[in-house]
Parts: sequence; structure tokens; C-alpha cells
Amino acid sequence: MPQTHQHTPHHGENGHHPDHDHGGHQEHRDGGQAEILDLDAEVLAEHLASITAWLPLKSEPRQIVDLGCGTGAGTFALLERFPDAHVTAVDTSTGHLQLLRERACARGVERRVRTVQADLDTNHWPDLGTPDLVWASASMHHMANPDRTLRSVRELLASGGLFAVVELAGFPRFLPAHAPENRPGLEERAHAATDSFHAEHVPHRGADWGPILTAAGFTVEDERTITINIEGERSEAIGRYAYSSLQRIRGVAAPALSPEDLAALDELLDTNSPNSLLRREDLAVRTERTVWAARRA
Repeated sequence: MPQTHQHTPHHGENGHHPDHDHGGHQEHRDGGQAEILDLDAEVLAEHLASITAWLPLKSEPRQIVDLGCGTGAGTFALLERFPDAHVTAVDTSTGHLQLLRERACARGVERRVRTVQADLDTNHWPDLGTPDLVWASASMHHMANPDRTLRSVRELLASGGLFAVVELAGFPRFLPAHAPENRPGLEERAHAATDSFHAEHVPHRGADWGPILTAAGFTVEDERTITINIEGERSEAIGRYAYSSLQRIRGVAAPALSPEDLAALDELLDTNSPNSLLRREDLAVRTERTVWAARRA
């Protein structure tokens, strides 16, 4: 499969974060999750637009389903890319869907969006129509039974319709390797400290969806990996994105970190500290996203 590697210093992408629940999980996480989804969308928007432009479609889709839509970054990117399309946005979170509806009204596209609250981990999905395009960004790896979800998508798609799966290797990295000065390499150790948690709770994170799609009765038409490297001075949102992300990682990593590493991490997360992430000028967003475009075999 051809792969395209892009190194683009710029803004904004799809509102789904690697370790956030979509389409089937806990409502109480809405608060901080909505903020981080929005920051993800703001910082990585240009990369999302490049993915929607790349999709190997036979014709412009009129009916689209966004599975695990979060706060709507993918929904709005798809509406912008396909001006005649209607999007059904599906998520388990009523809070996310409410934000999405408010934003649709603010953008004047509310007539082109339908929101559906549903748990995608169940056997019985609500009526989502017969879409020409199903979009799942950073949501498939959260499914308890991805094979069952893929069967449901296959039954849902219109004849000749396309299924686009967008996934992330994991949380973005933000700090240079030599930072912070008193504990170089802290960020990588914090990520390593979350590995066992993610192996248990998010076992499909980082999976190669190509063989999984094939086994589920799809033909993978194309695959693309985008390498993202956005320099921090381009956007103050990157500081907030780094702060929110590392704050989330701290909650999982803390028990496995040394006291010295935990203290250094807390200093980065202390908004009053001169070493706060929000004051650093050496941040960047480094991550990869892979998209698989598949049709029913």
C-alpha cells in the first residue's frame, strides 16, 4: 500500500484522541474529554482536511455516518469537504452530541446534521440509514468487540460505499528528548508507565486494521500514514494541548513513576511554575495517523 509522509507545520485535525472513549463508554468523562478533543481538532485540522481530500471515493457521498463523532471535528470536516452531504453523527456521550448540535447551529449547517446517541458496542444499532461513506476516527480501537462492529458497518454501507478508519499510534509527543532539564526523557517514561493500563483497557490501540478489515469481509483499497510534526511556536493551542494530554497521562502513569519523575511532571503541570508547559517555547506535536479505505468485498 502506498504511504504518504507529510511534515507540515500548521494547525488543526479530527476531534478524536487516542485514549478517549467514543461510541460506547463513560458519560462522566465528558468534561475534560471535550476540551482535549477540541484542542486536538484545532491543532490538527489541516491534516484532517488532507485525509478527507484523499479518500478514494467513486462519487461524492450524499449520506455519511460519523461513528464515535466526539465533539464533531470529523463531522464538520466532512460537511465542508462534501457540500451536498448530510452527516449522521453517532456517539455514546449526550454531552458531546449537545456540543456538536450547538456548533452546527453556529455554523449554519444544522439542517445537514443528525445526532444519534447510541452504544456502538451493542448488537442492535439504531437506524442510521444507508450511508455512502462511514467514517470512524479514533473510535474503532475503543470497541469491545471490533469484529461485531465491523459486521454492523458492512451491513450498513450502501452498495459500493466506502468505510474510512482513521487511527493513531498513541498519544502525541510534545517535549524534546532532553526535556525537562532536571529529568530528561520524562515524557517517554510517562508513556511507558501507561503501557500495561492500555494493554488491558484498550487492547486494539495501535492495531493494523488492514487484516482485521479483510477478515470482516472488506477489501482495503488504500492505506495512508501521515507523519505529523507541528512546531509549537505556530500556535499557543499546542501548549494547552500538551498540558491537557499530559495531565490525562499523569492520572494513569502516577503509580508507576518514580517520585522524582512524578515531581518533575507535576512541575510541568503547575500553571504557576516558570517551567509550566504553558510557558515553554520548545513544544511540538509529533504523532502519526493512519487511514484505511475499505469497501465491502
